[in-house]
Amino acid sequence: MSETTPRDALVVGGGVAGLTAATFLARADLDTLVVNEDEPIVRRNAHLENVPGFPAGVNSRLFTDLLSEQADRSGAARLAGRVTDLAVLGDDDEPLFRATVETDDGEEQVEASRVVAASWSDASYLEDTGVDLRAAGSKTYVGVDDLGRTAVPGIYAAGRLTEIYHQAVVAAGDAAETAITLVHDSGTAFYNDWVAPTGYFTDRGREVPPACEEIDADERDRRERESREVMREFFAEPHDEPQRTHPSLVDDELGRLDE
Repeated sequence: MSETTPRDALVVGGGVAGLTAATFLARADLDTLVVNEDEPIVRRNAHLENVPGFPAGVNSRLFTDLLSEQADRSGAARLAGRVTDLAVLGDDDEPLFRATVETDDGEEQVEASRVVAASWSDASYLEDTGVDLRAAGSKTYVGVDDLGRTAVPGIYAAGRLTEIYHQAVVAAGDAAETAITLVHDSGTAFYNDWVAPTGYFTDRGREVPPACEEIDADERDRRERESREVMREFFAEPHDEPQRTHPSLVDDELGRLDE
């Protein structure tokens, strides 16, 4: 099976960086697909203690579930599989790429105008694209500029793959910046992802900037109620998945502990 209509953005990797990038891209109305194979490494963490907004920490599996839910609600699509190759089809002015994806059902071809590599620690699919790669022992890092652009127009990289600090909040921030860079490079009208109260712009004689919106009190209350309901549902019961550890320590390819 192959997709015939190119996506606006393909995100390779469904960890903290990939899901954060997908959320920002989808909220900017870019047709976004996330391809991910394995569980994010962050799920091996016994308890995340340093993520803003969780004063007592948060279960790492629950945290990534929340990120997945946010990407889904923002409009990003997801595909379970591994990107094995990325072919450059377009040019610097009109980027276009074709990804080969191995899934449980076979092989798929996915075309996209832009690609965000967020696949720690697999960069093998980028080897023939022309991006700068640096081998460091068992790891390979992707060279980027200060905003996440690689040497190939249309290919971006975010998260640990770019050799930033190994912290969830750093990966999320880096991915958000990279995604916004992609949005601007695509020519999509974008000012700020910002929901403001009614009149914040218009009562000052200004038009509401691209990617912003004004909402009235009723809509604000509705969204706040929905937010509380969603969070209550996620936190109602302990997470039902086993704790992960490094796969080399247990007889399980996902590193699941027998608790």
